[in-house]
Order: sequence, then C-alpha cells, then structure tokens
Amino acid sequence: MTEQLQKITQKHCESPPAKYNDLSALFLNCTLNRTPVLSHTEGLIQVAQNIFEKNGVKTQIIRPVDYEIPAGLGLDMSQTPEWDKDDWPKIQKEIDACDILIICTSVWLGEKSSVCNRTLERMYGYTHQFNPKGQYRDYGKVGATLITGNEDGVKHCAMNILFSLSHIGYTVPPQADAGWMGEAGPGPSYRDAGSGGPENDFTNRNTTFLVWNCLHLARMLKDQGGIPAYGNQPDEWEAGCKAGFDSPEHKR
Repeated sequence: MTEQLQKITQKHCESPPAKYNDLSALFLNCTLNRTPVLSHTEGLIQVAQNIFEKNGVKTQIIRPVDYEIPAGLGLDMSQTPEWDKDDWPKIQKEIDACDILIICTSVWLGEKSSVCNRTLERMYGYTHQFNPKGQYRDYGKVGATLITGNEDGVKHCAMNILFSLSHIGYTVPPQADAGWMGEAGPGPSYRDAGSGGPENDFTNRNTTFLVWNCLHLARMLKDQGGIPAYGNQPDEWEAGCKAGFDSPEHKR
C-alpha cells in the first residue's frame, strides 16, 4: 500500500460516517492451496481485512479447500448415497452469520478456480430456503469479490461471481470487485518478491473502495432491516399476490 493511500485510509478510519462494529465480514478464499501453504490471494485479502478491522468489523477467512466439500446441490451431501462426509454445512453456517461475504479466487485458464465454482454451487443449493420475512434466504446480505493471478481474467471472473451472488439474493454495491494481475504468463504472483502487487495503487484503490462500499451498504441494510419484503416473496406470488403484475389473462 502506498504512503499516500495509507494516510487517506487512516484518515477515513479515524472519522468514518457511521459505526460498523456490529458488522461481520467473511472471506472465502477459494485458493487451490490448503493451509498452511502460501496463498497469494490471501495477501490481497489482508489489505481489505485490515481496513475492515480498523473500523471494528469482525472478520474471518476460510479456505474451502481445507474442507471436504462434495459436488452436489443438497444441503448435506453426506445424507445422500453418493457421499459419506460433507463439511459444507459448517461453512454455510459461517456464511449465514456474516453481513458481508467476499468470494476470493485465483485465476486459472481465464476462469475462477474450481474451488470457487464448487463454493458457489453449494451456496446455490440452499436458495430454495426462505428468510423469516419470506424472501429468499440471502436477501439483506452484501456480496463482493477479490481476485489475483498472473494472467488475464479479473473482470471475467468478477462478472461471473458478482452475478452469481446477486442471483441468489445478495446485494452488490458499486465497485464490488478488485484484483491484481501480474505479467501474463509464468511471471511473479502477488506475494512474490518484486511482483509490485502489494504496491500497486490501482489495486489498492479499488480494494479500499470495495471495503467502504460494502460497509456503507451493509450499514444501510442492517439499519433498515434488510430489503423490504414486498413484491419479492415466493409464497405470496404462489398464493396469488402478484404485486402489481398484470397477467396476460387479465388483458384479454
């Protein structure tokens, strides 16, 4: 992080427009490396984590690759004939408890990691459940993404991840993606000596903007009790409350 950015960040953290110490942020680091192997993506995560924590936000980093996560869309795949063990419910419990979820991944062959894809698939498997207001369960949560690699693909991966989060109910703030790409090909990765990653002003700026936009949006949603439960409740639709929609039959 540049000295100029450190000063700006420190100033903002000393005089924020609101209090955020009742919020929590969860980073799902979808690296292919199991703990304790070095994760370059975690280096960028720590930039965001530092700003969150300076504002009293409780943070947690989970590497899904450390867990046994079967393929499938069931709530607990160990209850199916195909799998004997499923750690996903443990991770889902942490997802349910957070206000801000940041999906983080490295780029391989221009795509998000296989671990990231499975993470989103397992989250999708829970979307038939509703929250206490009768909305899909993830309404009222904020979603964002951080991405690293040494080949092209940040915007492509961000586009896919942020759409996925929005589609299952997350609210995505402006500038909800940030990333770092090193030299194309077999060049240095983010945390390698001389990579320039931690000093990259563009990446640091976007990461800082991402954190603050997540904080602002999470604060607004929490203070307002989430997304209003009107016009977005599946059971109400099935019961005939169409919230202003005129069906074709009514126009005949």
